[in-house]
Amino acid sequence: MLKSFIVILQFLTRLPVNISIEFDRKLIAKGTFFFPFVGMIIGAIAAFVYYLLSFIHLDIAALGAVFIMVAVTGGLHMDGLSDTADGFFSSRPRERILEIMKDSRVGTFGVIAIVFDILFKYVILKNLGLPEGIFAIILSCGIGRLAEAMLFSFGKSARPGGMGDLFINKGTRIYFIVSAVLFTIIGFWMAQAAFLMALGVVVIFTFMLRQYSYRMIGGLTGDVYGAGCEIGEIISMFIFWVVKRWILFL
Repeated sequence: MLKSFIVILQFLTRLPVNISIEFDRKLIAKGTFFFPFVGMIIGAIAAFVYYLLSFIHLDIAALGAVFIMVAVTGGLHMDGLSDTADGFFSSRPRERILEIMKDSRVGTFGVIAIVFDILFKYVILKNLGLPEGIFAIILSCGIGRLAEAMLFSFGKSARPGGMGDLFINKGTRIYFIVSAVLFTIIGFWMAQAAFLMALGVVVIFTFMLRQYSYRMIGGLTGDVYGAGCEIGEIISMFIFWVVKRWILFL
């Protein structure tokens, strides 16, 4: 399991873990367990920066946290969101959509998706403040990666042989379920009802995204996983803000 953790940490982040491990389906299947927890590591780093910069100004803290989330991941999921937006909003046939998503160039819808992704996170975090923003960042990064793992654990590939296809494996489901249960326990301990609401809404969204992707391209790709993660993070942070503003936090 340690090798699987290292593989997932290397894949999802740009943290300097210089250990050479062969990337294969078996390790990925086991590594599914670690997706939300690696997300929490990413979130913890961003939350630490958010906390430090909050002594200057919450606007700076929010911007710094978003920057760290992008820097630590190398923009991995943001790139997937961009490619998915370019493809899904192109109004082209299935095969052409897949070609657009595979193209390394960024189109108009991709740029718009990235801009709104950053803006949404920035606006939400600057309005959350302490201590709610700390919990929101850490848990939302975990929820986003859980949504990603849910997609490839219970989905089918739209492009056999692609990077996304490497994650499609029925053997991942048991690891996903165990991971989801443990992550839910930890999340509830940290933020109670706010976490459960955020998790529930993101799970519903992830199911809807899977069905929409099936209709558009007949399955899922690595780009769709990334889009699910990024949008899942935004939805989760938004729910935390709604709970704080209109209901009750903790």
